[in-house]
Amino acid sequence: MEPTVQTKADTPLTVLGDSWRNALRITSVRILVQALFFALFLSFLGFTTFAVVDRTPQLRKWIDKLLESDPLVMISTALTTHTVYGALWFSLVVLLPTLFLGRFFCNWICPLGTLQQFVTWLLRYVTGREATQANRYRQSQELKYGILVAMLAAAVLGSLQIGVLDPIALLFRSFTAAVLPTVDDLTPRFTGDLRLHQGAWFIGFLFFTLAAVSLFRPRFFCRVLCPLGALLGVLSRFSWWRIERDPVRCNGCNRCLLNCEGACDPHAALRKSECLVCFNCLEDCPEGAIRFRFFPPASHEVTDVDVSRRKLIFAAVVGALFPPWTRATGRTTRDFSSRLIRPPGSVEEIEFLERCIKCD
Repeated sequence: MEPTVQTKADTPLTVLGDSWRNALRITSVRILVQALFFALFLSFLGFTTFAVVDRTPQLRKWIDKLLESDPLVMISTALTTHTVYGALWFSLVVLLPTLFLGRFFCNWICPLGTLQQFVTWLLRYVTGREATQANRYRQSQELKYGILVAMLAAAVLGSLQIGVLDPIALLFRSFTAAVLPTVDDLTPRFTGDLRLHQGAWFIGFLFFTLAAVSLFRPRFFCRVLCPLGALLGVLSRFSWWRIERDPVRCNGCNRCLLNCEGACDPHAALRKSECLVCFNCLEDCPEGAIRFRFFPPASHEVTDVDVSRRKLIFAAVVGALFPPWTRATGRTTRDFSSRLIRPPGSVEEIEFLERCIKCD
């Protein structure tokens, strides 16, 4: 009797082996890190809301680090003011690892990305074909690069608008202007006094709309709108450590798309600028065909950002037109600033608008 030879299909646990167990551990670590950073964000929000920073001045420095670590804030502020602020060197904490690991910030640290992922996990449960279709790359994902270029073009001409869609500023603004006032309205004296915010209805509407859209298109903001994600995506093309798919082991089942957070096409030629380093595809692949390695062959990936030069030029023109349009409405003049409420000690109006990122 001839000995029986077991194939890959016959021994799935053997094929998965250490790779499956390592992926599971790494995924668990990622979820833990996400939870810790989101808890840190909520703590900082609570410290400012309940005026703890007034009694502990040293705490303010740590809270400021959350915004100072945002490289998009650093670049945009430098463009509008023609000055690189010393405190913003802290953004290198995000920029340098991105050159090695890719867009790890988006799926390990960013609180807005974590919130979107949690909403999708809690309220949207789909499997099979619907899940794989939802997590395929779509051309709409190039929109965020146009938004980035438009906002940087406006910044060059002195109009700092990056905070409108920067995820850190957007989340701070949404909580302080909409979420916490809503809690105050439902549970009086929760924060001590009721704060009123101009345009709070729109801020709240935008925030909950982005959360709701995640139920139909997972991580819609991260994939389609986020200018910080676009910046990190551009830098990710230089990353050293990234996904490698073994075409010999891959059987084309597309299970790696079931939980792909970035819609980066791990089942085909990986789109480096879209990968969020979530490690889900490693866990989901039944053949162990996907792994992370240093400098995989360029033929196995799409290195360039998927957006045409013509569209980027158009976005830059739109961004460049924004400052003169706002000046034409009188929104950036000294006369108008006399009727505005500004933080105590703030600089002159035009200078103020070159620095304020609208984080509330």
